[in-house]
Amino acid sequence: MMRKITIIITLALCCTQQLKAQQDTSLAAKASKWVGALHLADEAKAVRVKAAVAEQLTAVRDWHNTHPTTLIPDGINPATGNRLSDIDKQVILCSAQPQSIHENLMKALRADLDSAQVDQILDQYTVGKVAFTLKGYQAIVPDLTPAETAAILKNLQQARAQAIDYKSMKEIVVIFEIYKTKCEQYLNNNGRNWRQLYKAYADKIKAEKAAAQKQ
Repeated sequence: MMRKITIIITLALCCTQQLKAQQDTSLAAKASKWVGALHLADEAKAVRVKAAVAEQLTAVRDWHNTHPTTLIPDGINPATGNRLSDIDKQVILCSAQPQSIHENLMKALRADLDSAQVDQILDQYTVGKVAFTLKGYQAIVPDLTPAETAAILKNLQQARAQAIDYKSMKEIVVIFEIYKTKCEQYLNNNGRNWRQLYKAYADKIKAEKAAAQKQ
């Protein structure tokens, strides 16, 4: 019996190690693809940036995978009163990872890349959500002023900078929702009525779809 248990444990460890090796390879490939899109002429610089990105992706994954939601007791979100969901717990846990994981990446990126290139890498982490979300605000509020646009962009860039420390897209979406709420509060404080603006935009899209279906 003990021999059978030992074999089972050994097989389980081998499977775990094999899976981790496959994930490491996948993260390295992702880092290579992202950095490759920059078309850096300096190969040594490209190698350093790839290594930094891969290291950060791996550290974020390892923290996420070794901190299950069971570590957070059931309770409520004090901001909403709602029961903590699994995604709430995941965000709480991942937000507690060592700050050095984030700082080491940013230090490495800024050492070898200009600000536009750094933005390109961060956009890869967050699948271009800054530009996509800004475009949405511009569609909903077509007369955004330059000052309003700048304020919204600043919030979205802060969301992007924070979101790179999270593993899953669900977690990244939660981080962006925090800053989208700040954008909407800013618009309300700046004399806009976000609820009315969003309703007008939704009604317009609905009417356009209805008109297209009749053609």
